Amino acid sequence: MNHAPARPKKSFGQHFLHDRRYIDDIVRAIAPRTGDFLVEIGPGEGALTMPLLAVARSLTAIELDTDLIPALKDRAAGVGELAVIHADVLKVDFAALAHRHGVARLRIAGNLPYYISSPILFHCVEYAAAIEDMHFMLQKEVVERMAAEPGSKVYGRLSVMLQLACRVVPLFEVPPQAFRPPPKVDSAVVRLIPLAPHERHDADPELLHAVVKAAFGQRRKTLGNALRQLLDADAIRSADVDPRVRAETLAPEDFVRLAKRLAKRLAAR
Repeated sequence: MNHAPARPKKSFGQHFLHDRRYIDDIVRAIAPRTGDFLVEIGPGEGALTMPLLAVARSLTAIELDTDLIPALKDRAAGVGELAVIHADVLKVDFAALAHRHGVARLRIAGNLPYYISSPILFHCVEYAAAIEDMHFMLQKEVVERMAAEPGSKVYGRLSVMLQLACRVVPLFEVPPQAFRPPPKVDSAVVRLIPLAPHERHDADPELLHAVVKAAFGQRRKTLGNALRQLLDADAIRSADVDPRVRAETLAPEDFVRLAKRLAKRLAAR
């Protein structure tokens, strides 16, 4: 059945990729393999879905917009086995999804809605142990923040939390004209490869999140001031961190030591 092009909805932040050159570039970057358990977040009109499905032969798509699902299923007929989960991706348990299908790890891809891209990234990182890799199209500025190094003006909470869980590899940029309608920002594709078990930090995730959030809450403050509700200056020094510096000068591993120091402080109470 032929379907008319979908009308993008502002409420879902929809910008449909249509430029075949960039579609091909993304598919090459993902390099799907027959038998991969692929999960696509926000398939839209299926621009990436169909070429990925043609190789992998099966794919699970997570789509919140019910209006897009019938056309998506029709386009997949004869291409491969497409399963569509109608859900908010922030409520999807990726570990349970992998377990339910008897696979060790998922491969995730998607053109993420830019207005909620950070929450989606943080949600995916929670399930890093169940994920082989992730390829996302995001606002270029977000990709720059994800990959930023200490000392950069855009280095912050997103940089630290993602780099403690994954290798972040920016791949290439995608111009507004590649989408319908064109967004008002440039886009970029990024690859995230979850760290191996021996590379992962062993700090309490909630305490780590609390430390990083507080440290970057007011960027102009020194760590001693920013973290004063969590750790005093002596405790910060005991983690081999100078309380006089600002958060953006610290490496991700420094925050791990601070979180462990906070854990000791709480355990001693």
